[in-house]
Amino acid sequence: MKVIRAILIGIGIWGLAVTCYTLSYQFPILEDPDQQANMVLFSIVMPIVWLGSYLYYKKGSSTHGFKVGEVFLVVAAFLDALITVPLFVIPNGGNHYTFFTDPGFWIIALEMVGTATLYYYIRIYPKSKSINA
Repeated sequence: MKVIRAILIGIGIWGLAVTCYTLSYQFPILEDPDQQANMVLFSIVMPIVWLGSYLYYKKGSSTHGFKVGEVFLVVAAFLDALITVPLFVIPNGGNHYTFFTDPGFWIIALEMVGTATLYYYIRIYPKSKSINA
């Protein structure tokens, strides 16, 4: 596994996701801006992780997608704990506990790992199976 590459791509995924989440507040469509931001985040995570997976595997790795997705998730969770919670959650009355026990966080986490795993099985596994046959 190319750990440094996975970490750097994970940072990029987190950065794009936080940017989209934050920008969604600038375009009020729904009455509840928090619900709107969560819907935007849920919608944007899959294509961003798919792109991140593409970038990871572009140079010929065969690491299982679940492991790649785990690295993406750990990086995002670390940056959330270090940056997102102190800058965005705590000023609005939340804390680390409420952030990391929110079911929405875990749905997004499953979506991240699931997307990386799905990418592996659709794009990488068939190629490695045909090479080993």
